[in-house]
Order: sequence, then C-alpha cells, then structure tokens
Amino acid sequence: MPTNETTDFPRARSRRIRSFVLRAGRLTAGQKKALDEYGHKFCIARRKDELDLAECFGRQAPVTLEIGFGTGDNLVDMAAAAPERDFIGIEVHRPGVGHCLLRTVGEGLTNVRLIEDDAVEVLQQSIPDGSLARVNLFFPDPWHKKRHHKRRIVQVEFVELVARKLQPEGLFHVVTDWPGYAEHIAAVMADCPVFEPLREPPADRPVSRFDTRGQRLGHNNWERAWCNRSKLPISG
Repeated sequence: MPTNETTDFPRARSRRIRSFVLRAGRLTAGQKKALDEYGHKFCIARRKDELDLAECFGRQAPVTLEIGFGTGDNLVDMAAAAPERDFIGIEVHRPGVGHCLLRTVGEGLTNVRLIEDDAVEVLQQSIPDGSLARVNLFFPDPWHKKRHHKRRIVQVEFVELVARKLQPEGLFHVVTDWPGYAEHIAAVMADCPVFEPLREPPADRPVSRFDTRGQRLGHNNWERAWCNRSKLPISG
C-alpha cells in the first residue's frame, strides 16, 4: 500500500563533462622505449597537492603551459627556440606523450616536462595560483555539433581558472580553425573582464600540421591572445 513516507536513496555524484574522448592508441616501439627509459625524468605525475615548478625544472624560470599538445611538435619547437623558458605540456593520449618525449630527448632539451592527465584537473589540483607566465591552447577539439558544445573546454569557469593560474600580465594564447568555436571563445572571453585582448598574438607559434590541414580544407585560423590584468590572485 502507498504510504506518506519517503525513502532517501544515495544520489549519484555529478560528473564533470569532459572536453576530450580518451581514444585507444597503439604505442610504437620507440615511443614505449622513450616512456620506459625517460618518463621518470620528463613526466610529472599529477598529485592532489601543488607542484613546486622550480623544483620540477631545477631552476626558476618563466613557465609556459600548453593544454592538449597532441604529438607535442609545437611544444618541442617552442621549447627549443626559448631555452631560457620552461614548458609544461598536458595531454591525455599516451602515444602523443610518447612522441613528444622522443623529440624532447632526441633534441637534448631540458626545459620540457609532460603530464599525462586531464588538463582541467591538473590546473585545479597541481598548478599553483599565479605561477604561469603563459597558457597556450592550440586547436582544441571544436565539438562542432550543437549538442556537443557543452564539451568545449573554453567555458567561463575554465577561463576563470586559467586567470587564477596566470601571473599578472600573463598571457592566454588560443588558436582555432573553426569559425563557430571562434565566436564561442570570443563570447566567453568577453565575460571575463580580467583579461584584456592584445592587438596581435605572440609571433612565436610554429606552423603545425593543423595549420596545413586547415589550409587544405580552406579554413582560416582565428588566433587571439589576452593579457591577465589582475593585480592579485583571483579567489577560487
């Protein structure tokens, strides 16, 4: 018989919508060897406490963070061109991490560190506030279908998180070749007044396979950068 009593059932935990799909990929023999032999030196395991970035690199230098570095070619090229700066790359796809590690070791770089994990969680848990000189987001997944727009990494909460992690005057540099995503990013950035747009983005981004792919498909790159104008850390 029905009663007036109610029963409390445990509520399922809400899960954050991921901006990526973790695809299975096969490591080449070279990538596996690089991960096995050099991963301990160049790869950082995400922790629930903050990293000491100076300790990670063994020196104090400006740190650039690249989110979703793919194969890591941009990351390695930029690190090779700026040995006075340190570079951290975050990527979830293991073959990409292996490829990047192969190039890092092959070119004798010491200013690159890699994290194989979810970039948002790494930013939230492991990167100290006000510690980054620059954050690069090059050709993020556009999730072009309307029902997938919620998966786009650039949302107001994400931009506010980036602002917290950047030093005052730090840069947020974004490139996409999808016009719809460009409009989305512009609207999100307009809602975060701590960022001021630069007239021109930095000119140090290497040409990548995404540039050549976009040209082949007739896409034009939308490239913008913003400066963090906050004087004090933004409260979380």
